[in-house]
Amino acid sequence: MSRLSNQLVATMLAQKISPQPFEALVDAALREDLGSGLDATTVATIPANQIAVAQFNARKSGVVAGIFAAQAVLEIAGNSAIKFDKQISEGSKVEAGQLIIEATGKVTDLLLAERTALNFLSRLSGIATTSSIWVEAVKGTKCVVRDTRKTTPAWREIEKFAVRMGGATNHRMNLSDAALIKDNHIAATGSIANAINDVRKKFPNLSIEVEIDRLDQMEEALVGKVDLILLDNMSPEQCKLAVKQCAGRTKLEASGGITLENARDYAMSGVDFIAIGALTHSAAILDIGLDLKVKG
Repeated sequence: MSRLSNQLVATMLAQKISPQPFEALVDAALREDLGSGLDATTVATIPANQIAVAQFNARKSGVVAGIFAAQAVLEIAGNSAIKFDKQISEGSKVEAGQLIIEATGKVTDLLLAERTALNFLSRLSGIATTSSIWVEAVKGTKCVVRDTRKTTPAWREIEKFAVRMGGATNHRMNLSDAALIKDNHIAATGSIANAINDVRKKFPNLSIEVEIDRLDQMEEALVGKVDLILLDNMSPEQCKLAVKQCAGRTKLEASGGITLENARDYAMSGVDFIAIGALTHSAAILDIGLDLKVKG
């Protein structure tokens, strides 16, 4: 039975986040923080029934994601006794000093939850903020910024949620969502055509994407009527040639070598997507702090 409130479970499901696996992730994180004992400092210094208001405040400007995660940590750490007084919406833009969440409960529960809640909230908000910066870089073009599977182990679902909160979009969630034929698949099967045919025989209803690193490979992929061709480590100029050669016969995605400085050049080449692993694997946290106001 879930220890999360019905309202929080409904919120998570609406955002395509699986409550049960995330609850297990929170449990693991809290165990990691406690070790094999108690929160020694808090137990020694804080009266068991002391009440306080906890305010999660942005220290820097950015885009917030992971409010659900902080709330889940607080609910589990406080055995559902923590009351949430205020909170902003996921994906909100905040300025330094702005309130994100306000909750009331026992100081011992709030301090137990503090670091774990902040770790989730700051990390996910960092991804959302980074994603929003990339989206802004290609604003006004038809190009869409997409993430990759370069995510923290066991955090993929929530990190991809954070990407969406920043205005970017998700590529496949896992290896079964779509077939992506890469260079090693091509080498193993002997050709792009062989790999496409093998996938179609085994999984006839699965969408197929092919990664190419040379323009002379494109026609073979197009003949196979794939759903997308991924242009690996090609320059913006090569991407322009690829767009011309493709002539709208399928979708194109640029990947590799893309930076914030040249993202717009890639977007202006005419590709449909740019794949950015940095949305998740290189995002800095958004600095968020917790301030307590003790009652009485």
